[in-house]
Amino acid sequence: MSGNIDNLLHETRRFAPSQSFQASAVATADLYERAADDRPAFWGEQSRELLYWHTPFTTTLNWSNPPFAQWFEDGELNVAYNCLDRHVLAGNGDRIALYWEGEPGDSATYTYAELTAEVKKAATVLLSLGISRGDRVAIYLPMIPEAVISMLAVARIGAIHSVVFGGFSAESLRARIDDAQAKLVITADGGWRKGKVSSLKPAVDDSLTIGGEENPSTVEHVLVVKRGGNDVAWVDGRDLWWHDQIAEAETEHEAQPFPAETPLFILYTSGTTGKPKGILHTSGGYLTQAAFTHKNVFDLHPETDVYWSTADVGWITGHTYVVYGPLANGATQVIYEGTPDSPHTGRWWEIIEKYGVTILYAAPTAIRTFMKLGRHIPDEFDLTSLRLLGSVGEPINPEAWVWYRDVIGGGTTPVVDTWWQTETGGIMISALPGVTTLKPGSAQVALPGIHIEVLDDRGEPVGKNSGGLLVVAEPWPAMLRGIWGDPDRFIETYWSTFDGKYFAGDGARLDRDGDVWLLGRVDDVMNVSGHRLSTAEIESSLVSHPRVAEAAVVGASDETTGQAVVAFVIVRADEGGEVVVTADDPSVDTSALAAELRGHVASQIGAIARPRQVFIVAELPKTRSGKIMRRLLRDVAEGREIGDTTTLADTQVMSIISGTVG
Repeated sequence: MSGNIDNLLHETRRFAPSQSFQASAVATADLYERAADDRPAFWGEQSRELLYWHTPFTTTLNWSNPPFAQWFEDGELNVAYNCLDRHVLAGNGDRIALYWEGEPGDSATYTYAELTAEVKKAATVLLSLGISRGDRVAIYLPMIPEAVISMLAVARIGAIHSVVFGGFSAESLRARIDDAQAKLVITADGGWRKGKVSSLKPAVDDSLTIGGEENPSTVEHVLVVKRGGNDVAWVDGRDLWWHDQIAEAETEHEAQPFPAETPLFILYTSGTTGKPKGILHTSGGYLTQAAFTHKNVFDLHPETDVYWSTADVGWITGHTYVVYGPLANGATQVIYEGTPDSPHTGRWWEIIEKYGVTILYAAPTAIRTFMKLGRHIPDEFDLTSLRLLGSVGEPINPEAWVWYRDVIGGGTTPVVDTWWQTETGGIMISALPGVTTLKPGSAQVALPGIHIEVLDDRGEPVGKNSGGLLVVAEPWPAMLRGIWGDPDRFIETYWSTFDGKYFAGDGARLDRDGDVWLLGRVDDVMNVSGHRLSTAEIESSLVSHPRVAEAAVVGASDETTGQAVVAFVIVRADEGGEVVVTADDPSVDTSALAAELRGHVASQIGAIARPRQVFIVAELPKTRSGKIMRRLLRDVAEGREIGDTTTLADTQVMSIISGTVG
């Protein structure tokens, strides 16, 4: 690992902003100076400029009870009003807000006036179903316009949404519904994926019956969008068709202002304990940073740009850079329902050509996939409208960065590599395209108003050409306000490592220029295609299978997905039998069982968590205290020489495992 990083840090290619780009750039170098002079005052200035406050704030930051921050606490605003109504009132109602492209090729267009009207109707539907301020609404939808409309309608009435990625299983959905105590689920019959309809409503139905009558769900209604046309079961009185409710809805709804610290959404992310964490974000600070970063990192010119973030709304990128940031800034954007390779491998490039996309924000996983497919595919399409490219979700290696710039960006388009998390709410580290000389593979510098440090284990800042732990040293507007229902876990998880500083859980290194290179997670959370998955959660799923006695899961480097899930399991001979003591026991069909276990995890958690490989082993490497040494398993999974085994209770275990895997 360190050798690879050392090679990265010797990256010598540099790309300065062109004079023409610099001349019209939104962000300027003086932003750093203004932020450095007075960080809270800088954020207050940005918030007043970017948002409409029904009641202006007089206090920018209250940090009297760290780590529980309050930003703009005495101000009042409405998030949906800022994303919709005010643009219409400013005379921009005819501007396109959304170009929606369905996977089969159907499409729809919404102006700001039309989107505002739809959100108003949806808000009145929610109110008619008994949803009020502070209530939680679970949203389990494909990438269709109703996903954006639902989120904004929930925000408009002061309720709290919990969006669950449509690939998650019924068990995962129920865990999130129960934790948030959601009163309503908004879903669809199904959505298009890889050329066929993937059903969603059946997973909702299954989730609501988990535990039987002794464990009733808090959900009172299920609002269903008709998208897939697939047959679905129906519970009269509970289930309602979206289109029927919208057709009968009141068309007028006045957005009421709410205090800036009103909760906006809960978004669940994997934790090292196996129980997903409900990350809580509030309104005023979050929307301020979403709008600021979207405007400046992507050099947004809302009158002329067509922006496309390829993220799903089930992830934080879809919250901040599909819904709230772009719409707060009055941007025109594309949203797409399907996968990059359906119905053909040039689908993304076809969409860019069709809509004249100027800004593209995508994950390194997708970029590496396109690299493997070859440049002849994007070369078939006109991509000359693109003027800025972004990367999100995981570190991007220099070669993928340069390929992205040269092949997709025509050799001139700047690439901004962004680092941030569900917890941070918005981008924290990134180049500013009209200011920064770009360096392939490096996220580079903290944004204006953000204070990043790289510390050693003692909490001391490391110097240049040194690595350590990435922390945020000062509060920032979009910071998480807690873990839903668990303030102690919030403090323990994020604030206990370094007093008063947020520990991101990532390792980082400063190069000789002081630029930041991200090294990935330092805990047992994997980053698969930009999505964070808990080893403990997947291990729990594996052990729930009747043939598995014990399991250990690691993230292994993967050329396409960044990291892949690799599982090592000890199996039982039968459902009630003895634990198998040799991995080559003839009573165990390891290939068939491995396939069965991969499917088991996918059905319990979701396809994103399906292990790339499952190895049947006789034993796991453990210390004398019983701790599994996942570091050694990672060595095996990545084909490296096995590291130090002196702390193992049985030093021969790794030789046996290596022989089995080999």
